[in-house]
Amino acid sequence: MLNSNVDKRQAIITYSLEMNGDRKVGLTKQFGQLLNVDLSSSQCYLSAFPETVLEYIGGRGFNIWYLYHHLASGTDPLAPENMLLISCGLFTGSSAPTSSRLHINALSPLTGILGSSNIGGYAGAWLRSCNIASIIITGKSQKPATLYIDSSGARLEEASHLWGHDAFETQEIIKQSHNNNKLRILTIGPGGESRVRFATIMSERDHAAGRTGMGSVMGSKNLKAIVISKGSHKHFPAATPLQKKAVKAYTSEIKESSEFNFFSKYGGAGYVKWVNDFGIMGSKNYSRIGVKHIEKIDCRQLEKNIVRSSGCFRCPVQCKADLKLEGMGKNEGFTRPEFEPVINLGPKCGLNDLNQIIKLDNLCNRLGVDSTSAASVIAFAMDLFEKKLLPDNLVGDLDLSWGNATTMEKLLYQMVEGKGLGKILSLGVRKAAELIGNGASKYAVHIKGLELTAYHPAAIMGTALGYAVSSRGGDYNNVYASLEYSWTKEEAEKEFGTKEAVNIKSICAKGLLIKKAVTTNIIVDCLGLCKVPVLSLLRSFNFENEVRLINGLTDLNVSEKDFFRVGTKIAALEKLFNIRHEKGDSEDKLPEMFINKDNSQGLTLQNFEVMLQEYYTAMGWDENGTPPEPA
Repeated sequence: MLNSNVDKRQAIITYSLEMNGDRKVGLTKQFGQLLNVDLSSSQCYLSAFPETVLEYIGGRGFNIWYLYHHLASGTDPLAPENMLLISCGLFTGSSAPTSSRLHINALSPLTGILGSSNIGGYAGAWLRSCNIASIIITGKSQKPATLYIDSSGARLEEASHLWGHDAFETQEIIKQSHNNNKLRILTIGPGGESRVRFATIMSERDHAAGRTGMGSVMGSKNLKAIVISKGSHKHFPAATPLQKKAVKAYTSEIKESSEFNFFSKYGGAGYVKWVNDFGIMGSKNYSRIGVKHIEKIDCRQLEKNIVRSSGCFRCPVQCKADLKLEGMGKNEGFTRPEFEPVINLGPKCGLNDLNQIIKLDNLCNRLGVDSTSAASVIAFAMDLFEKKLLPDNLVGDLDLSWGNATTMEKLLYQMVEGKGLGKILSLGVRKAAELIGNGASKYAVHIKGLELTAYHPAAIMGTALGYAVSSRGGDYNNVYASLEYSWTKEEAEKEFGTKEAVNIKSICAKGLLIKKAVTTNIIVDCLGLCKVPVLSLLRSFNFENEVRLINGLTDLNVSEKDFFRVGTKIAALEKLFNIRHEKGDSEDKLPEMFINKDNSQGLTLQNFEVMLQEYYTAMGWDENGTPPEPA
């Protein structure tokens, strides 16, 4: 065991949360403590959650406040000085439905700006059961270590025997060594150990903090895993009849939503055919929109392969599933991929074999690499190969033809082993293009260094703007502008003054729409709720249901207006953090390949600039996208 200094102080704090300028609302419930972990000195200690930052709510909001005020400019993302923050949202681990989420932030080794990821499952609820709201990890352990947390405090344990094991093996070994199958574990795989710039932090087999390389930050600190034993602390329990009524009402709203049964049955991957038919799916490194034979990868056909359905803590949707696949090994089980992995490992790479897509997605989880970024760098290499822009010495004996699943698997292993072409691709598409040269950057699809997700920006204007302004780089889930196609024209006219706001080909009011999406998305992350029920099923971009839940379950008395003000404030802090740390290509812009230069329609440079300036104005930022400094 490594030396540890565990401070087991228990702090119960009464907070005053100023959610409106002219009134204060008391939060008399215990919010939780901070667990401070200094890996360099092998010390762990607890401290009170700072009263002065409670307005940022928790989760994503607390993380950016802390990083903005404590992380120095010029910090190397893989140096001990970088800080890794893992935080519960306000409701994580409470009686609230879908309250499972943890938000993870650090300076990203992939982008050089704000690293940001979110994970569900049960780890967040178990952490809150130990009365811990956030973990702040600094320094670097001399030897591989695990952080063990229970209701009495925390300790560091040596983990050299775990180094080299994949994410699935690591969790099994830890559970066996502690003789406890109910432990919840956040771990890295070989991807994080070898500093793949888009390495993930995994929990169980299919919960991933996937984007921006938080796993490589954890690996750079020699921290293999965070192990959490369930405690006895009850966070916002529904104890009174009124509180139970609030929880029941919110659960009923979710279950009665029009898409609930479909999502519960097929998961997000059930919408793969929809996105293709809707005409917004990127394929073959975004050189095309959509595919012809979408039925080959329509995940609704996987219903017959489901062994067990599952999901996250207190979620009525239960959208996860374990699968058995014919011809894929009698004893080998798989988990059903989500929407993004199917499209990114499939159409983006020209692969139309669903079993191979599932196999590759599960391999990404096992190795601990982000399937979106991994698929994107592979698609990039295939695109260069087709265009004869990839040097022969990098190609070697690889067949980089579109859809070659065998080559895709080889490249995944090369990435984590630091070998061949995979070694270059493991740095991310932006850096890989710089190293390859020969005009490769023209086909490196990224924004701020982060590889894009499934939607083709040239086909859907609001999402194009959302990609550009996302604080973590080109990513749909960080903005989640589903109201662009899920709201009615009447809702759009009432909210934005024009029905055209929900016309995906129009630029009208897209700056206003994306402000709505950005601020809503931030607050959902701060609350610790899942975006699927809130934003996809309930389409709750005005927080009517959530405000009723919050005011019913807590001592707060907040309004929708309060939340949008706080969301705007957090968005500004994330932008200012990026301005402080950015080095090079970190502007709010789109890759040139998506800009229409032939006519004045669609995604032209002028039309994009109109949307961008409207967004800046709506956010209260100047014409360069710089927010005012916080008071």
